[in-house]
Amino acid sequence: MKAALLTLAFLLELAMLAAAGWWGFTLDAGWLVRLLAGLGAPLLLAVVWGIFCSPRASVPLPAPAKLGVQAASFVTGGLLLALAGQPVPGAVLVALWAVDKALLTHLGDPV
Repeated sequence: MKAALLTLAFLLELAMLAAAGWWGFTLDAGWLVRLLAGLGAPLLLAVVWGIFCSPRASVPLPAPAKLGVQAASFVTGGLLLALAGQPVPGAVLVALWAVDKALLTHLGDPV
């Protein structure tokens, strides 16, 4: 069960990055702005995640702070997906992450 939840967590992280890219590439702007936003938004989220949330984070945070950064990252991904005209998938992304995180925490997995 734990392996399935960890796999889902990883897939949700990828979906969060894809949502940020989707938002950038669907902006009503010139191609250069879309390109920069479509590549830059997921890159920024990935850098934040890598620095603070990854298992080998360069800046280890206490569990509540790490959970806060994770939640902010997923809410950002969901919001960007909603701004790209996909509010239901954006809400589903955040809800699935919250349920997955709650189940992992219940099973004793650290934040």
